[in-house]
Amino acid sequence: MKRIGMLTSGGDCQALNAAMRGVGKTLFQSGEEVEIYGFLDGYKGLIYGDFKMLNHSDFSGILTKGGTILGTSRTPFKQIREPDEKGNDKVECMKQTYYKLKLDCLVILGGNGTHKTANLLREEGLNVITLPKTIDNDLWGTDMTFGFQSAVNIATECIDCIHTTASSHGRVFIVEVMGHKVGYLTLNAGMAGGADIILIPEIPYDLNKVIAKIEERSKNGSHFTILAVAEGAISKEDAKLSKKEYKEKMKNYKYPSVSYEIAARITEKTGQEVRVTVPGHTQRGGSPCPYDRVFASRLGSEAGKLILKGEYGFMVGYKNREIVKVPLEDVAGKLKMVAPDAAIVKEAKMLGISFGD
Repeated sequence: MKRIGMLTSGGDCQALNAAMRGVGKTLFQSGEEVEIYGFLDGYKGLIYGDFKMLNHSDFSGILTKGGTILGTSRTPFKQIREPDEKGNDKVECMKQTYYKLKLDCLVILGGNGTHKTANLLREEGLNVITLPKTIDNDLWGTDMTFGFQSAVNIATECIDCIHTTASSHGRVFIVEVMGHKVGYLTLNAGMAGGADIILIPEIPYDLNKVIAKIEERSKNGSHFTILAVAEGAISKEDAKLSKKEYKEKMKNYKYPSVSYEIAARITEKTGQEVRVTVPGHTQRGGSPCPYDRVFASRLGSEAGKLILKGEYGFMVGYKNREIVKVPLEDVAGKLKMVAPDAAIVKEAKMLGISFGD
């Protein structure tokens, strides 16, 4: 008898259900006797022993379903060692739940913070296998995360829609794409949507160069400009500040987000009308695209295979077009950033796209 715990943690995204389905179907098809315990609302379910048993039918009809059938929540890693409001040790509670249910393994689906906690549980002696979920594609040890391509599709469609109204009215439009620390989503959606300027966290921008690109387009007969701006885009001036100085500055920040500040400053310096569109959480929602359905299914299936072989302590990742197992300790706490000199950035610049640098 194999007893498997499963949970989804952090922000939701497309293909979480597809990935869990891949694990579940692989285990049930194996011929081994299996029990799957689905913990509700992320690590909270594991902490407080809140779960439901998952059978064959629970994995039927969820391949195309967005979100997560188990629910999710954020349990910040920096607070994981702090007692809860009742004084309970959260890590000890998770271990007690694991041992009480006599689990053979925990399957954990999540992003960067989720993997830190997963690795902590591995260090505490629990058998863990993880799957790489995030629309940001910023997990170390894998070339791709599920949810990313679906989010790129949605953000790209938003930029596509903005093109028609921007060209009709001859305006500057900013589309703010998710990504606080890493710019893969903005970079890919910006290129796919034909953005003229792409601003990402890894490449601090100079507003004067952004304006120069807008003016260059006007001189060449293009009376509109589209900017794809990551949530975490930062100016060169702000990038020079210490963390403490930047935090102090943000206490008095008067804009809803960086995109609105950039819009206001462009209008102030050029007199041009600028409009901001924020697709927000739509980028996380809806049905997963075909790529993510296949990709998440493959990852889930490989996770099931590792469980059947008794190989634990790995994230199932994707490197050089192959599914691979990556030691959890190599993944936890590391972010995969866009290198400013990456080939894709150089190619975008050759296409005439400005990064404001």
